[in-house]
Amino acid sequence: MHVLPDANGLPHLVGVSAGNTHDSEELKPMVQGHQTRHDPHRRRYFKPQRLHADKAYDRADLRRRLRGKRIGVRIARKGIESSER
Repeated sequence: MHVLPDANGLPHLVGVSAGNTHDSEELKPMVQGHQTRHDPHRRRYFKPQRLHADKAYDRADLRRRLRGKRIGVRIARKGIESSER
């Protein structure tokens, strides 16, 4: 199962994939499926500002894709950051 929650832990998207599918492969469809919320009263769009993920998502193509969508990235780096943090 893959869950894309907001900062308060409220799930926005939930996905299910096969057990042998790597977690990082499911991030692209989840981000594409996330719709930007529109507030007509304030004439603003709300989009995710930052994505926090564990080392399984440490791939250069994922980082580029998220930065291209102007989403900040906070992904633990393999071999550099401790899993305690």
